[in-house]
Amino acid sequence: MRIEVLTEDRSGGLVLDHILPKMIRKYNTVADVFIRPHRGLGEWPDNDSAGPSPFASGLLELLPAKMRAYEHVYAGTATIVLVVMDSDSHSPAQIFNRLRSTCQKNAPNLTYVIGVCVEEMESWLLADRAAVLAAYPDADVVTLDKYEQDSICGTWETLCRVILKERADRTIRIGYPAVGQLKSEWAERIAQYMDPELNKSPSFERFSHAVDYAVREILGFHQ
Repeated sequence: MRIEVLTEDRSGGLVLDHILPKMIRKYNTVADVFIRPHRGLGEWPDNDSAGPSPFASGLLELLPAKMRAYEHVYAGTATIVLVVMDSDSHSPAQIFNRLRSTCQKNAPNLTYVIGVCVEEMESWLLADRAAVLAAYPDADVVTLDKYEQDSICGTWETLCRVILKERADRTIRIGYPAVGQLKSEWAERIAQYMDPELNKSPSFERFSHAVDYAVREILGFHQ
């Protein structure tokens, strides 16, 4: 089985690289996982039937062409394409529906799964309290326990405050792109301890169920 993972940035790719093997290990099957991070989301293309511009690097800009390529090469094979992105300030349902429409239009014969993190990928990290504390034993437990799952609250800033405590505000003021490296470090350190079965994020649970269904379909459990 081959799993292609399209994420909007490096930190998202690191999380999926750690947790996907845990999600499918119960099937005792060999899976080759390929993580494909992008340089942010970019913009939805005006015409997703056309090829991307030569300088396109965002996930949304490249998604239609990539799905067509996957369809051409992998349709009918034991391949799953995962598309995972943040909802940011947009409606998660609207983003999910548009991603599904794009995938279905450009790769109708391919098995794919869409994961939309409510606000940001950090919501999936914050949803595993034990993993956060295993990675950062001195974390701010009060702030961690105040976090409401999948809430719109400035998710990466919340994780920053949990980990850096009194040093967080300075880091938040610095912002991007400098904080991108920190987000990758937090993601990799926490994700290695994550247990997909215990994650309390509703958006992660939906993603996990969809991955489970796709794997079972590829392995013939639904026949």
